Amino acid sequence: MICPFCSHNQDKVIDSRSSEGGAVIRRRRHCVKCDRRFTTYERVEPAGRLMVVKKDGSRVAFSSENIMRGIANACGKRPISEDIKQALAKLVEEELHSEFEREVPTVLIGERVMSKLRDVDKIAYIRFATEHLQLSTLEDIQRELDDLSARPSPSPDQASLFASGRSR
Repeated sequence: MICPFCSHNQDKVIDSRSSEGGAVIRRRRHCVKCDRRFTTYERVEPAGRLMVVKKDGSRVAFSSENIMRGIANACGKRPISEDIKQALAKLVEEELHSEFEREVPTVLIGERVMSKLRDVDKIAYIRFATEHLQLSTLEDIQRELDDLSARPSPSPDQASLFASGRSR
């Protein structure tokens, strides 16, 4: 490992610990040249990185931070805990990684987030849908609201999936 302070590539591992449920190994290292300590993290990288196909046809690497940012923007100041937002983003990410090997359309990612938000908070759902579906007129938004009202409410099991972390 290259030392971030002196760029020397010889170090000693002082301590190793697993974190994030064993998915990550945290290592404390000691540079033999400059005697400074630094931390590295080791994660398993999936065999093939998932690429997101944008609406314009361009491709970018999948980023769970983008999903989290979209969820956070949609939730705004709604009474939805960070735990629920993170659980929702993680659930969408896990679904995508299990269903797609190489590429996933950005439209599908948005639809997955919308379906999860619909069960968590209808206002956050509408805020997200307004951007994702590019609803630009009051009539478009009203149609989406009518559609949302016509759908059955989530089952108690579905709603409780996120309700335990919801703050009011």
